[in-house]
Amino acid sequence: MAMGVVAPKDGGWLPSAPFEGPSGLVAPGKIGGVAMTELDVAATIRAFAQAAVDAKTLGFDAVEIHGAHGYLIDQFFWHPTNQRTDGYGGESLVKRSRFAMELVRAVRAGVGPDFAIILRISQWKLQDYMAKLAVTPQGMEQWLVPLAEAGVDIFHCSQRRYWESEFPGSDLNFAGWAKKLTGKPSITVGSVGLSGDSLDAFKGEASTPSSLDELLRRFDRGDFDLVGVGRALLADAEWTRKIHEWCSSELIGFTKAALATLV
Repeated sequence: MAMGVVAPKDGGWLPSAPFEGPSGLVAPGKIGGVAMTELDVAATIRAFAQAAVDAKTLGFDAVEIHGAHGYLIDQFFWHPTNQRTDGYGGESLVKRSRFAMELVRAVRAGVGPDFAIILRISQWKLQDYMAKLAVTPQGMEQWLVPLAEAGVDIFHCSQRRYWESEFPGSDLNFAGWAKKLTGKPSITVGSVGLSGDSLDAFKGEASTPSSLDELLRRFDRGDFDLVGVGRALLADAEWTRKIHEWCSSELIGFTKAALATLV
């Protein structure tokens, strides 16, 4: 059973297994499966909680719950893929966050108070790069504060370009706003160390190494606590060493071909 499988922007790809999601939609207006029943929702929440307990038992120090990029939890967040009329849907983002809040509470109950829970979230979706779940700081506060109260310790805030402001009137990015509004630590990610965003790179545009001055300015200001690095490390396994030793001239840029070198 495929749960919340994400489809490309045009919704043209469907999983080989039966697809279930909040409304069976793989993209706005495009049916690709069936809507989850409330029994399915409850079973999925239990499965997430058990997976977290298993991770703790195996010796992990934290779990990260993927609630971004159009995957299952994000499909509940996003109104175009959540057309439910029961308690897990509705016009309000707060109402559509019920699934995530219950899931986080179940994970917290399973792992106890001293085990870190990270939640990865994004405004943009693979089906709509310009989408925004929260269009104002007030809307973001109403979305994220209940999740923090449910048990999220760290918000991993994915955006296409970390240096872009999330809302007019402030240069805070997504992670900066999440930390400010919830008081929780945050992780920033999005084209760190590269000149272009991931979507352009996967289309074939090369992303050359870029300065980290702006990242460090925001970090030193306290906007976020951790930084996620993806494509830069995929292209250059020595990236962290080179950054640490200030060997910026040796950095390797990212190209789509770099993905083919992974084993």
